[in-house]
Order: sequence, then structure tokens, then C-alpha cells
Amino acid sequence: MGFSNFSSSCCNYSPMGVGWKSSSLFAPPNFLPINNSNAVVFSQNQSQKFISPRASASSSDPLLVKAARGEPVNRPPAWMMRQAGRYMAVYQKLAKKHPSFRERSETTDLIVQISLQPWESFRPDGVIIFSDILTPLPAFGVPFDIEDVRGPVIQSPIRNEEDLKALHPIDLDKLSFVGESLRILRNEVGEKAAVLGFVGAPWTIATYIVEGGMTRTYTTIKGMCHTAPDLLRALLSHLTKSITEYIVFQVESGAHCIQIFDSWGGQLPPDMWEKWSKPYINEIVRAVKQRCPQTPLVLYINGNGGLLERMKGTGVDVIGLDWTVDMADGRRRLGNDISIQGNVDPAYLFSTHSAITDEVKRVVNCAGKKGHILNLGHGVLVGTPEDAVAHFFDVARSINFDSQFESYPVGEPNMVA
Repeated sequence: MGFSNFSSSCCNYSPMGVGWKSSSLFAPPNFLPINNSNAVVFSQNQSQKFISPRASASSSDPLLVKAARGEPVNRPPAWMMRQAGRYMAVYQKLAKKHPSFRERSETTDLIVQISLQPWESFRPDGVIIFSDILTPLPAFGVPFDIEDVRGPVIQSPIRNEEDLKALHPIDLDKLSFVGESLRILRNEVGEKAAVLGFVGAPWTIATYIVEGGMTRTYTTIKGMCHTAPDLLRALLSHLTKSITEYIVFQVESGAHCIQIFDSWGGQLPPDMWEKWSKPYINEIVRAVKQRCPQTPLVLYINGNGGLLERMKGTGVDVIGLDWTVDMADGRRRLGNDISIQGNVDPAYLFSTHSAITDEVKRVVNCAGKKGHILNLGHGVLVGTPEDAVAHFFDVARSINFDSQFESYPVGEPNMVA
């Protein structure tokens, strides 16, 4: 499969990675804070590095990129978090042949094959790379395993200054499979859909590194906020630098857009999120915007109803709403000067097609026809019927903002027994 030397609409596109500019592990980042009339009418290696000219927004950009920037679109672009994965029969068949998740998510051919499965079946407007927020950890000194029952396991969690010595600047050569996969995906999809990369936010990644894996209470890392704040700041600062470089690497490898998952940011009280998560996201956004000014950044937090206004203050282009936030209320709180993403309850995909149709249209109407990316409010659930996913995308494609049909009434969700 060949690669085309196309111009990225995001940042300086290149086939390979970026260099690391190191600084003291304990030096804190230079934090710089980044300071409904919209209703809808329905119907490879360093020696091969190539840098394209810096591109600006283009009329040929994918629909999703245009919506992320708040540009006019004729319908809402749609994709789904976890759209590639266990609910698809074709994925289940492949997983039987390759039972290791690490193998599936760290082997270029498998990554590309899995990432393209929903594209080939449903034609979403975004094709997200099949990966994991923990994938880059070994590249900066944190090995991990994934066990069937426990999930991700970090055998040597970081809980003291001695543990910090294991960390080093991110080695992007160890993530070549990510760069190669993004380049292939970009070549396969072209501009017909946006190729999406993603990362975990520093706080969320730190929860795994400190707790040693999944947790329901977050007591170790939350305690560290008070008992070892300097240690935690050092860890978060290191993660901030590594994640920034990883984002730029993904963009230079072909990603049109990057989603930042602060999956466990919602476990913090708002004032604690303001102190222990937001500043590090701010720094990532500031640095990426300097180097890749045309790349839209999306921020998603599970359980973000109490954080929306604070999330807007990070300077990202798009705020992802989870399904517990009313879309109309979310749009009122965030305003029309930022794009939003979401937020159909994933459980709706277990209901009737007519209920899915009504809910998709209600969400789109509440979000407005400018600056909205249709998505679920969380990832696709295991066992979701594939015909329901197909219907979701069919409904999205049937909406035409230019058609003069009666507006879908903004109201309460259509609950299905």
C-alpha cells in the first residue's frame, strides 16, 4: 500500500516523528491559560521524514474538521467513540485469531484493518485509530500489561521520587506502528472522512501510573494531591511533555483531528480538576496550537456536567458532552463560539429504529446546525446491534440543514421502555 505526499490540513504532515526537547523532570511546565437561534431544520523512519508546507483551512477539508472549526456544513458529521471493536462480528472473528489486545493495538496491519472495519460497514465521518490511551506508556518508561480480568496492570507504579527516575523523554521510534497506521489510514480514507488520533490527558494517565491500574476509588492519587503534591506535579509535568509530543507525532503522521480523553477527570471535584488537570491540558493545547494551529482538538471527560465551563477555558476547539448532560443545556452553557460533540445515550442503540431517529434528531436540533459533531455520549457498548449503528449513521446523513422542513421540536428525550 503506497503513501501519497499530500498536504495535511492540520499541521506539518510528515511520515515520521519529531524530536524531543528535554528539560528538567521536576521543572513545572510554563502554564499559560487560554484565555437558541442556532436551531436546526431537518429533512516510517527519521531518514525518510518529509515535511509538507504548512497548510491552512481548505474547502476540501473533511466535514468533521469543518464542523470542529465552526465552519458552515450542510449536515452534522457523525462518528462514534469505540466505533471499532467488540460489538462488530468481523472484529470478534479477528480477535479469535489474535487474542492479545496488545498485539491487535500495536501491530500496524491489525490496527489498520480494525480501524477501517466500521468505515467499510457504516461510512462514518471520522475514522479513529484503533489504539489505547496507555499505548505510549512504554515509550517513556512505564511498561504495562493487560490482563483479562484486571485490565491494564502497571507492575511498578510511581509513588515516590525514586520511582520517577524510571521516566525518560518519549521515544517516538517505539510508537512507529502508530505513525505507520495513521499514514495508511489517511491514504485509504483521503479527505472523505477525518482521520482521528487520540491521547489520554495527564491526570487520567497519572491515575493508572500511580494506582497501578484500574481503580474505583482513586484514593492513592487523590491522597498524593495533599501528601506529595510536588511529586504529583513532577509526574504530571513529564506526562504533559510526552503527550504533547505524541499529539504532534500523530498529526504529522496524518491525523486530521485529535481527541483528548480525560476519562477520569470527572472523578475530581471541580476545584480539584481546576488545579490538578486543567493546567496540564492548558499547556498541551497551547503547545500544540503553536506547532499545529489548524488541528482541531476535542476534549472529552466522562461525567463532565459540572465541568463544562471550565473545559471551555482550556482553549480546545470542541467539547465532548457525555450522555448525562442535556444537549440544549450544554449548548446554552458553552455558547455558540465553540463546537460541541455528542451526545446520544449509547443505550439508545438497543431500542427501536424510530426511537434512534427521534433521539438523533432531538440532539442535533438542540446542538444547532453550526459547530456540532454527532456522536454518542460514551463509547459503543458491547452487544450493540450493528443494524442500529448503521441506522444511526443513516439518520445523520439524511439530515439537511438547507432543507426547509419543519424543525424537530426541542424537548425531553424520547424514553423507551
